[in-house]
Amino acid sequence: MSIHNLDKLFHPRAVAVIGASEREESIGRALMTNLIKGGFAEPIYPIHPQREKILGYPAHPTVLDLAEPIDLAVVATPIASVPEVIDQCVQKRIGGAVIISAGGKETGESGRDLEIQIKEKAHAGSLRLIGPNCLGIICSQSRLNASFAADMAPPGKLAFISQSGAICTAILDLAFQEKTGFSYFISIGSMLDVDFGDLIDYLGRDPKVSSILLYMESLAAHRKFLSAARAVTRIKPIVVLKAGKSAAGAKAAASHTGAMAGEDSVFDAAFKRAGIIRVETITALFDCAELMAKQPRPKGPRLGIITNAGGPGVMAVDALDGYGLAPTPLTFSTLDSLNTILPPFWSHNNPIDILGDASAERYAQTLDICIHSGQFDGLLVILVPQALTDPREVAKQLASMKLSQNFVIVASWMGGRDVAPARDILNQAGLPTYDTPERAVRAFWYMVQHARNLEMAKEIPPRISQQVHFDQDQARTVIAVREDQQPYFLTETKSKYVLKAYGIRVTETHTADSANAAIRMAEDLNYPVALKILSPDITHKTDAGGIKLNLRDSSEVAEAYESIITAAKAYKPDATIEGVAVQPYISRPDYELLIGLKRDAHFGPVILFGMGGIFTEVISDRALGLAPLNRLLVRRLMEETRVYKLLGGYRNRPPADMQALEDIILSLSQLAVDIPEIAELDMNPVMVKNGAPVAVDARILIAPSPKPSPLHLAISPYPAHQERHVTTNSGLQLLIRPIKPEDALTFAELFEILSPTSVYYRFFRYIKTLSNDMLVRLTQIDYDRETSLVALDESSTPERMLGVANIVDAPDGKKAEFAILIGDPWQGQGVGACLLEYLLSTAKQRGLQHVYGSVLRGNTQMLRLGNKVGFKASYNTEEEVYDLNIDLSDLRSAGTM
Repeated sequence: MSIHNLDKLFHPRAVAVIGASEREESIGRALMTNLIKGGFAEPIYPIHPQREKILGYPAHPTVLDLAEPIDLAVVATPIASVPEVIDQCVQKRIGGAVIISAGGKETGESGRDLEIQIKEKAHAGSLRLIGPNCLGIICSQSRLNASFAADMAPPGKLAFISQSGAICTAILDLAFQEKTGFSYFISIGSMLDVDFGDLIDYLGRDPKVSSILLYMESLAAHRKFLSAARAVTRIKPIVVLKAGKSAAGAKAAASHTGAMAGEDSVFDAAFKRAGIIRVETITALFDCAELMAKQPRPKGPRLGIITNAGGPGVMAVDALDGYGLAPTPLTFSTLDSLNTILPPFWSHNNPIDILGDASAERYAQTLDICIHSGQFDGLLVILVPQALTDPREVAKQLASMKLSQNFVIVASWMGGRDVAPARDILNQAGLPTYDTPERAVRAFWYMVQHARNLEMAKEIPPRISQQVHFDQDQARTVIAVREDQQPYFLTETKSKYVLKAYGIRVTETHTADSANAAIRMAEDLNYPVALKILSPDITHKTDAGGIKLNLRDSSEVAEAYESIITAAKAYKPDATIEGVAVQPYISRPDYELLIGLKRDAHFGPVILFGMGGIFTEVISDRALGLAPLNRLLVRRLMEETRVYKLLGGYRNRPPADMQALEDIILSLSQLAVDIPEIAELDMNPVMVKNGAPVAVDARILIAPSPKPSPLHLAISPYPAHQERHVTTNSGLQLLIRPIKPEDALTFAELFEILSPTSVYYRFFRYIKTLSNDMLVRLTQIDYDRETSLVALDESSTPERMLGVANIVDAPDGKKAEFAILIGDPWQGQGVGACLLEYLLSTAKQRGLQHVYGSVLRGNTQMLRLGNKVGFKASYNTEEEVYDLNIDLSDLRSAGTM
């Protein structure tokens, strides 16, 4: 994933303004003026075919007439001229361009053709583009205002990316009002080249960016976006306002799963998987921005509320309750401390009502006690203007306090004119202010969500206790895309055949084309039985009168058969009716569930879990997750539903076998990965009786997939094709495969047997134990941007890890850095050679061109291994290490795999 040349966009050494002008109220003049006023210290070159000077700066006819090198071109010429302008920029070897010009694909086919020309010319010269049809970019670090916004963004550590220029200007205006600072302010426009994924990747690597805000209307490169976001949210929060909610996806659905997995709900699932916080309004977006810009992240959800009026405190509690939180009860110690400084009639509870005559000193003393109590992760301070409380004095007192750097303080000074000066005092002091308690609580809750995202991201999945069975070849015997490319449904019997191939337990089902055949099958199965219509044209069998249950003898079966066929023909006269399905009847199940998948046009297969049965869509208790899933993600998916609590056992109903349910969802996820032609799949209901789940009904929609597996997925799956069985020269039989999140405990066991020297050679420092964070970082990788291979001893039970080697891609997407670690007992036995050779071979297959690494001088064994596989070593006197480098085009001559 390359972020090549983005530095030249935001930290250029020289800027050319193509379309610069002195004409009043022109964009060309605004761009020049903003660059000058913003304090950009590097050379600025206006480009104009007829002017010698613009705003006192020497002008040139084209960028080709400049003798000096240029990093950034800002283009504000008519869109029809932009292809030629970009061609000139490529000839000039300019690194990046911001295209302000409008009139591209938003105007129709001619504009789309122009954009194609622009993109082709830019890519031919590795020129990165932002826009077209954008406001421009602002980078406060380099004092760069390459936009036609009214002002330079105030400096800070927030980054803002928006598809809407109007939203940019609105947020910028609020930023000045609330004294909120930004490091980057980017109007991304039509995303002809640089998109959200590129920018998240770039900004995630910048230590001067603390948080990233997005205003999103559409998304282009979904897989790249999720890959970048999943990496960055582990270290800094990303908040998105996604506009354009749509039910179009649900309207086009052909199944329960499709109807419940509409377009916007899939975005929700994608954001959740990536650890992104989603907000619903512009106000909420800015409220988050203000809190992130001015305060540290809360470590938990414990919020204390200090107020001089009871009503606003109740409003804050109600807001907390809406997010599933409750105010933290006060301990006896905190109560005693507060009793010493508050009047007798204070609330003696949280919210802490310090009464309407509260002075600035009373506020400060209360705040100090709460901060040092250790009870809270954050405090909301509320003030309502009252005769004996001066809003400005209280604000001054708070501003002068030496507040903890690791504690969240938010303020809600309620009112208008009377409290405005006080709010300004708080803003100047770096305290976020909100006009209502609800807004303050909401902003705090969003930050709590980020803390929870981090906590979940650091969870280690349990070691795999058993492998889920699946047989892709067997499943594909009944799956084929039609010659006319039209979607079609598999029959229930064929659908269940596919599920059985993936180890999913289903009810035995037979097809009957007559009443007599149905009777014979029912007797073979033993009564009672259920009969269901078999028709590819009838989606909801119950609506068509196509289900008869609890049939106990031949006469009931015969009557049910005739009734089903008659009702189906009346319901849909043109339906193709293949007969009825005959299967055992499960009476009074403990639970009924819906488990299914839908292929989203952009995010690929989406897994659905929720309450099933005939009330599926009415109750709408469901959760969505993007494939592929592991066992930990499956459990989280289930926990999001209300039915999950019931599954643990309710009244006289026994608990469900949770591992068996997890296995069903894991198998379904693997099915979605393997067979992209499955457009929709329903298992409704999956009945649970006496703990055991079984799919009673199944329906699969087959349709052509625009992409083969695994490219149809928005998240790169485990690359099973990279598994290799090898034998070392010393006779060790190894399974070399990509690392999995479930390998964390095995990795920790490998680390425990390492000598201090081996640890030092790998990590360049002494580490006694691997922290949970390090284990997560080393085992939960994105297969799109990192390769990590483990060597497992195939003769060992349980599984034993002998070594691990990994490469991490550099920002240019062409180079990668490698590292390798071999357990001391197996050093010198060929494990390292096998790992490293296969690692380099895999890197070459991924399109990487160059691999490098650093080796300490005393690590002679690694130096010999590097030499064996073809690395060239040179001693770095400054770092006192050997730099190892290999051109992957030399792999064949090096004798690697």
